[in-house]
Amino acid sequence: MTDKHDLVKGNEAVAMGALDAGCRYYFGYPITPQSDIPEYLSYHLPKVGGEFVQAESEVAAINMLLGAAATGVRAMTSSSSPGISLMQEGLSYIAGSEIPTVVVNMSRSGPGLGGIAPSQGDYFQAVKGGGHGDYHLLVLAPNSVQELYNLTILSFELADKYRNPVMILGDAMIGQMKEPLLRQPPEKIREYPKDWALTGARGRPQRVLKSLYLKDGELTAHNWKLHKKYEAMKRDEIRYEQVLTEDAELVVVAFGSAARISLTSVMMAREDGMKVGFFRPITLFPFPEPQLASLAERGLKFFVTELNTGQMLEDVKIAAQGKPVAFFGKPPGALPTPEEIFEEIKKSYHSSQGN
Repeated sequence: MTDKHDLVKGNEAVAMGALDAGCRYYFGYPITPQSDIPEYLSYHLPKVGGEFVQAESEVAAINMLLGAAATGVRAMTSSSSPGISLMQEGLSYIAGSEIPTVVVNMSRSGPGLGGIAPSQGDYFQAVKGGGHGDYHLLVLAPNSVQELYNLTILSFELADKYRNPVMILGDAMIGQMKEPLLRQPPEKIREYPKDWALTGARGRPQRVLKSLYLKDGELTAHNWKLHKKYEAMKRDEIRYEQVLTEDAELVVVAFGSAARISLTSVMMAREDGMKVGFFRPITLFPFPEPQLASLAERGLKFFVTELNTGQMLEDVKIAAQGKPVAFFGKPPGALPTPEEIFEEIKKSYHSSQGN
């Protein structure tokens, strides 16, 4: 059943997507700017037979999530930057134990307590692991309320498909903004075999979920198994958006909230006669490195903009294979305007042409 909403807050779209994906268990702790998610689910989960638990801390929440998801149910948590930091040990355990979960980070300013303004300073933490060990989260970066809903549904499917934690990386702006939403639950929730789930061993062999491997060579084999899974994600799960790259000479690369602002700047550049394109990674892990590398091989230059001092920038530089990459960053505290980014694009564009 399709349901059109005139205005929905981004955080509420996440909660709606979770419910429509079959999530029935939520464990979390309130923190600005994502508290609308637990607030919404605390009211609506019991209506569909689900359970909402406000844990005593983020550490408790991530470990409750591990325990619930180990039984094969769809479960999630959400938080914001400092809270996500507290969850890192548990996330490493979840990844090591191959338990499918969904974690939402509506990131805020940092480091430390920072503030409650939007920031993309959690990119490194999300895509490079965050916790200890050799693991990856599958990371999705929505840039609209509609994508928050759609990608939340997708997150639960991907978590089950790969038996891996999936992170939705948003921020204070996208979580708090309101936009129209087309709520369209999937006709059928895709089911994956869960012969690993801990459902009681009466009448069947024991199952074990763990991240502790002490026998000689056992942990090495487990890490290579995980690595093979991450390589499959890189092969099959890359998602991105590109606009006006066919004739472009300079491509602006941005994700999430920064991409919304940057696309307006790209259109301003086009109106000014500059051949500027736009590329938005939707999956941050796996990162669309092959697609950006293909643009670099055509001789295109890149211009990266982020709400930080340069994190995704490093991955774009790898993809660029030595081609020039310009950068404009805006650390938390103030958002860049389209005009501000346009002026920086103009400088970079003319510089690359030797003008």
